[in-house]
Amino acid sequence: MIATAEQLVPTLGLLTVCAILQVPRSSVYRARHPKIAAQPPLEPVRALSAAERAHVRHTLNSDRFADQAPREVYAQLLDEGTYLCSPSTMYRVLAEHAEVRERRDQLRHPAYAKPELLASRPNQVWSWDITRLRGPAKWTTYYLYVMIDIFSRYIVGWLIAERESGALAEQLITETCAKQQIARDQLTIHADNGGPMIAKPVTLLMTELGVRPSHSRPHVSNDNPFSEAQFKTLKYQPDYPDRFGSLVDARTWARTFLLWYNTEHHHSGIGFMTPAAIHYGQASRLLIQRQQTLSTAYAAHPERFVKGHPCPPTLPTAVWINPPKRTPLAAVAGTVEPVGKSERSVELSTTPLRVTQKDEALIATDCPIRL
Repeated sequence: MIATAEQLVPTLGLLTVCAILQVPRSSVYRARHPKIAAQPPLEPVRALSAAERAHVRHTLNSDRFADQAPREVYAQLLDEGTYLCSPSTMYRVLAEHAEVRERRDQLRHPAYAKPELLASRPNQVWSWDITRLRGPAKWTTYYLYVMIDIFSRYIVGWLIAERESGALAEQLITETCAKQQIARDQLTIHADNGGPMIAKPVTLLMTELGVRPSHSRPHVSNDNPFSEAQFKTLKYQPDYPDRFGSLVDARTWARTFLLWYNTEHHHSGIGFMTPAAIHYGQASRLLIQRQQTLSTAYAAHPERFVKGHPCPPTLPTAVWINPPKRTPLAAVAGTVEPVGKSERSVELSTTPLRVTQKDEALIATDCPIRL
C-alpha cells in the first residue's frame, strides 16, 4: 500500500493519495526514512502499575462513587486516610476506557442522521411546512399549509385553515398526490417535526400511498430550506398585509400569490425559469428562445459582450437537501460539480428537460447548454 502511494504522489499529491488509500501520511514519511522511526515509549518510573490502575477504575465506578466527579472522590478518600492517585491520574485512567462522562445509566438522546435527499426530476421529492398568518385581531391566527416540489420549486398543493391538524395534513397529501398522479414508491415527502407532520394518521397514510416520509433533525431549520425560502418570498411581498381581515381574505390573497409564484415568478435557483415551466417540461423551448434572443443581440453588438457569445442560465439536473460532502476520490474523478444547494451532474440528465436533435440546430454551437 505504501509503495502504491509513493507511485501516485507525483501525479495527485500526497494529501489526496493518502485520503483515497486511507493511509496516514505519517506512515509514508516513516517508510521514506526508516532509520528515524519512533521507538516505543518507555514506561515512566512513577507510573501506576496495571493492578493499581485497575483498582482506581474499580473504585471510581463503584456504587458509592459512580455519580461523583473524580476530584470529589479524591477529596473524600483523602479525608478517610486513603490516597490512590492524583485527580488528573484518575481522569487519565477513565479516559483509557472512554469513561470521562456520566457513568450512571441515563436516558440519552439518539444521534439523529442528517437527511440527504436528491431530486433529479419533478415529483420525486416534495417539501412541506406550515406558517402562521396573522388574523384581524390579537391572538387570531390562520395556518397556511404549503407543499412544494424541490426540483421545480412548483407549489403542488396548499390550504389555509384555522388550526394545525393531522387530519388536514392527510387531506392535503391525499388530494395533492391524486392531482399529480403519484405512483407508489415514486415520491419522498420531507417535513420538519411539527405535530401534524409526525402524526400517526399521516404516517399511516404515507405508507398506504407508497410515499416515503423524511423528517428534519430536531432544532435544525436548515434541513427544510425550500419551504423556509418559499415562506420568506411570501412574507416579503409588497402587498403582504400586516393582518388578514378574515379567513376568506387570507385564502383570496394566497390564491393570487401562489398562482403568481408558480406561473410568473422567475426563480434564480432554476435558471430564472418559472416553476411551472420546469415542472411541466416547457423549459427546453424557453431555453431555445432565450438563446435565439441572446444570439441576435450578440450579432448586433458583439463588442458589448466581453466574455464572448452570451448564454442563458443553465438548468439544474440535480437538487439536494443536504448534499453529501465530496470525498477526495470524487474530487479526483470529477463526477460531481457542487453548486450551492443544487449539484449539476457532468453527464446529461434523463429528465423531461431535454432538447431534441432538431432543436439543437437552433442553439449556438459555441454556447454549451446542459439540461
